[in-house]
Amino acid sequence: MLKVLVPTMMLIPTIWLTPHKWLWPSALLQSLLIASVSLSWLNNSAEAGWSKLNALMALDPLSTPLLVLTCWLLPLTILASQNHTKQEPINRQRAYITLLALLQLFLIMAFSATEMIMFYVMFEATLIPTLIIITRWGNQAERLNAGTYFLFYTLAGSLPLLVALLLLQNTTGSLSLLTLQYAPLSTMTLTADKLWWAGCLLAFLVKMPLYGMHLWLPKAHVEAPIAGSMILAAVLLKLGGYGMMRIVVTLEPLTKELSYPFIILALWGVVMTGSICLRQTDLKSLIAYSSVGHMGLVAGGILVQTPWGFTGALILMIAHGLTSSALFCLANTNYERTHSRTMLLARGLQMALPLMTAWWFIATLANLALPPLPNLMGELMIITSLLSWSWWTIILTGLGTLITAGYSLYMFLMTQRGPLPLHMLALEASHTREHLLLILHLLPLLLLMLNPALIWGWTA
Repeated sequence: MLKVLVPTMMLIPTIWLTPHKWLWPSALLQSLLIASVSLSWLNNSAEAGWSKLNALMALDPLSTPLLVLTCWLLPLTILASQNHTKQEPINRQRAYITLLALLQLFLIMAFSATEMIMFYVMFEATLIPTLIIITRWGNQAERLNAGTYFLFYTLAGSLPLLVALLLLQNTTGSLSLLTLQYAPLSTMTLTADKLWWAGCLLAFLVKMPLYGMHLWLPKAHVEAPIAGSMILAAVLLKLGGYGMMRIVVTLEPLTKELSYPFIILALWGVVMTGSICLRQTDLKSLIAYSSVGHMGLVAGGILVQTPWGFTGALILMIAHGLTSSALFCLANTNYERTHSRTMLLARGLQMALPLMTAWWFIATLANLALPPLPNLMGELMIITSLLSWSWWTIILTGLGTLITAGYSLYMFLMTQRGPLPLHMLALEASHTREHLLLILHLLPLLLLMLNPALIWGWTA
């Protein structure tokens, strides 16, 4: 653990002590080294499932893929932000990278925490850097509003979780993830128990976000700078799914009936957000709503509580993290050239940037879950587990996948095909930096097809 945590902490002095001209290369190099070291975690040969165990932190097959994804994203966000922050004063650039490094630190500690309270504290701590990034470096005048939405939705959801965890501590005497699953199960028949169940899950459902509690997400995505959008889509939403997987195991006797409305809401959200995507004009908003739909499938897979559902949810979380982050990078490269996120104004780009269109094509196909990409593996496992839970889910999941294919292709055709508009005269050519950034997103996705066992979680 420390071989990744210590270099991540040391990133902060690196950022503040490096000379101006070496700031971005040195930050990028150090974060790439951290990311490559973190790949060694995937080689987990422990019999008991837990490895790198100490008093506060441990790795198991569930948290390892998410931790590696977190470490992998920091160099990518640094690569993506280089262009649009170069006009800023040097100290603001340093502050920006520092916030990204802090965010990675909190996320590593959240995903590897063995104690539920430590997980809760880190879960909340990720709010602060994200909020500063959105409100300080966001693009539009709406950014303060978006930050307020983001803060209050997440806080209002997670306060009941704190009370629920303290109650759990009182009844079981421990909040360690290593022992919670062996705690004696009570019968749980009172109304208070059902409220406790809702308190445990509400924070994670808001963070995922479940349809109905998702209003903060499109706002936060649209207003955030590129690094904010990437980390939000790729890792912060996964905190919700990870927390649910951890805590659902302890809510055993209650989840069976109480989760019905949430599963239905999640699957309804897949259809609804897909339909919203079909009539979006704003590119970033479309990608943000598609995230809500994919996370709806993940929530359904977790709440059904079968090994297949859990595995599918974990695979889809990792695959969606890489895909949606790549889509936000592509939207940003368009925005940096055309200064507009409206798809009608920036279309026909295949004529101008043909290689970018190839990346758009791969990312779009990953988004609509084309075989044999991991996105399809995850969706198929979730849909199979939902089908064995109830036949009727086929209506919502089938509709959802159809609509997903529809809006993904719509997004690709709107931005890439057709004639180049007359107002786009002098487009900057695409940079090697941008191609590298997209290769580093899409290559892991393609390589995971060869060995999906790395991200299967507990069933591996």
